[in-house]
Amino acid sequence: VQLQASGGGLVQAGGSLRLSCAASGRTFSNCDMCWFRQAPGKEREFVAAINWGGGSTSYADSVKGRFTIFRNNAKNTVYLQMNSLKPEDTAVYYCAAVRSGWPLRRREADFDSWGQGTLVTVSS
Repeated sequence: VQLQASGGGLVQAGGSLRLSCAASGRTFSNCDMCWFRQAPGKEREFVAAINWGGGSTSYADSVKGRFTIFRNNAKNTVYLQMNSLKPEDTAVYYCAAVRSGWPLRRREADFDSWGQGTLVTVSS
């Protein structure tokens, strides 16, 4: 599946952004989807995941309660709604896909399709 992430930008601390990841190719509704992020000088880390049907989600502790992952299979798109943004959320955000499985995957190595990344900058 080919993935195209968008929606990044510059926002003040406390603000909100919604990232989108549009998919094409492999049947999107058969895929579990995930968002990762990579801050400057740091390793890429897990942010949120959602299963093929949207009924199961998983979040990193650092974003729990502030970020929401959801999907629209009719539009072949997964979203990441980010609220109460903090400067430490500044990173390049990547979406990733893998054929659906259980349990819901959270490791980079488990995902075989990646988008190009979209930059989120949160100013203090």
